[in-house]
Amino acid sequence: MNKIYAPLLAVLHNLLLAFLIYQVARLAYWLENSDILRFTYDIWSGGLLFDISAILYTNVLWVVLILFPLHLKETPLYQHLCKIVFMVINGVALAVNLADAVYFQYTLRRTTTTVFSEFSNEGNLGSIFGTEFVNHWYLVLLFIVVMVLLWLLYATPQVNTRRLLHRWHYDLVCLLSLLLFAPFCVAGMRGGFTTAVRPITISNANQYATRPTDAALVLNTPFSLIRTIGKDVFKVPDYFQSAEALEAVFSPIHQASQTNQASQARNIVILIVESFGREYIGALNRDLDNGTYKGYTPFVDSLITQSTTFRYSFCNGRKSIDGMPSILSSIPMFVEPFILTPASMNEFTGLAGILGAEGYQTAFFHGAQNGSMGFQAFAQKTGFQRYYGRTEYEAAKGTNDFDGTWAIWDEPFLQYYAEEMSRMQQPFMTAVFTASSHHPFVVPEQYRKQFPEEHLEIQKCIRYTDLSLRRFFETASRQPWFENTIFVLTSDHTNMSDHAEYQTDLGGFCSPIIIYEPQNPIGKIEDKIAQQIDILPTILGMLNYSKPYFGFGIDVLSTPKEEAWAVNYLNGIYQYVKDGYVLQFDGIKTTALYSLDDRLMKNNLMGKVERQAQMETELKAIIQQYMERMTQNRLHP
Repeated sequence: MNKIYAPLLAVLHNLLLAFLIYQVARLAYWLENSDILRFTYDIWSGGLLFDISAILYTNVLWVVLILFPLHLKETPLYQHLCKIVFMVINGVALAVNLADAVYFQYTLRRTTTTVFSEFSNEGNLGSIFGTEFVNHWYLVLLFIVVMVLLWLLYATPQVNTRRLLHRWHYDLVCLLSLLLFAPFCVAGMRGGFTTAVRPITISNANQYATRPTDAALVLNTPFSLIRTIGKDVFKVPDYFQSAEALEAVFSPIHQASQTNQASQARNIVILIVESFGREYIGALNRDLDNGTYKGYTPFVDSLITQSTTFRYSFCNGRKSIDGMPSILSSIPMFVEPFILTPASMNEFTGLAGILGAEGYQTAFFHGAQNGSMGFQAFAQKTGFQRYYGRTEYEAAKGTNDFDGTWAIWDEPFLQYYAEEMSRMQQPFMTAVFTASSHHPFVVPEQYRKQFPEEHLEIQKCIRYTDLSLRRFFETASRQPWFENTIFVLTSDHTNMSDHAEYQTDLGGFCSPIIIYEPQNPIGKIEDKIAQQIDILPTILGMLNYSKPYFGFGIDVLSTPKEEAWAVNYLNGIYQYVKDGYVLQFDGIKTTALYSLDDRLMKNNLMGKVERQAQMETELKAIIQQYMERMTQNRLHP
């Protein structure tokens, strides 16, 4: 074979190596999360489109360097530099894919560019990554082996330009090769040749997955990062042609109450417990393990016997930064975390701002470094008058109760929380965000024997946090403000699971919502649907608040069972729960419908239930209201 054609052959050979790397990365992604993800032929074949797109996007510079029509570049030094470029590009791609395989269990989605904003204020990432390197040494070893093989198998073009009779022939062949490669490169990036194909996006992965959760396995992380660079998060659909028609189906504006009851000046305490999924609570899972399940929360179990909670309760997102707007401002997560989007600069408030205007003192507590996760900025934006973080805790206590990674341990910080509330003037509204039931899942030294490792490493942390909550309530019960307080306990999101019922598309959103009133300690599990965005309207309803306000949720306590609903978003699919069913909708059409009692989501009832059409209409109204109000800065009455 004439060696003048070697550069193009080298390009094809090395791109094939990159393609194989992506297949190894997908297999590792699945094996790391095989208890959650299903690997099928459709997922693999669909993933090829996204792999090709990512490979061409990331390697286009290298291809140009190899095929650039100039024979003078054919030197050992130049080709060595090209090899290094190729190794770095594809090494980074492999690394982010493998890292995302570990991160997936916390988010149930591929990582996008919002991750850089999410952790921009964290100073502990080095220790986190170091811990994960040790815990997942086998992925590090896999990375090293693959990179060594890539270096050994890389094909360097062997062109002897001295023997070329006409060197311009070489330049011409390289130019023609580059021109021939260009349309295939563009088509590969877009996902196809046809004019009907627009550039494939993250949401296209649902075409190949039967469950939204599995769409993460279709995708690859470089593609997800590339496709979300500088992209508009919110696109307004045109399901309803008039504002009147839209408002008739759904409105997030709660009109002024006509109740004759006087408003009540009761304290509000909201406990947002890190990763405190409903699965861990024995009192909410009496049917698990053939009725033998005890859970990991003996204190919360006892609290539930004196509280109001809900049979079907859900979070509205899978990250801590999703929980804050949902719980405190009644804003769910659609597409990307609200805090990380330009819409976070809109005019909006939350429970603290609403009650602050009524004379409440308000404060937010989070034991991490001040500014962590953007919580301090969000708290200030939504009307919290004071913020208590690690800085304030250590200044007040003068002790080192830092867990070494994220925040102050839950037990001392919740004691501090109770003490500081006793210094506030009533009525007050406060919220605390705990941290100890967070990765890397460790407990204080003095509790390691009391709470040993269990089936999942988070479970010992749940036991510790439950103990911390017990001691918080013991301290709070001795305070003069206790009897006049409404406590709400929920989680920011869910986490690891060892039961199939909690590993489904909907099961990954099962969070508790527990309302405890010392004045009215009646234990009741309502046979209702509830969600985080219902917390704000429900509290305002309990206080007989009589002014208009903004919130996507409902006052779940005063809403009939058949009208209660929940919504969340997962990998391009909206899930709408209402009246005994779970509707999955991709923004254009329904993709699945399940009975809410079908906890494993096995029997797709799409097209078989009369209720489906009405659920579609209601969900479309929620989506359109959300997108319109985000883009038009109308997050207020």
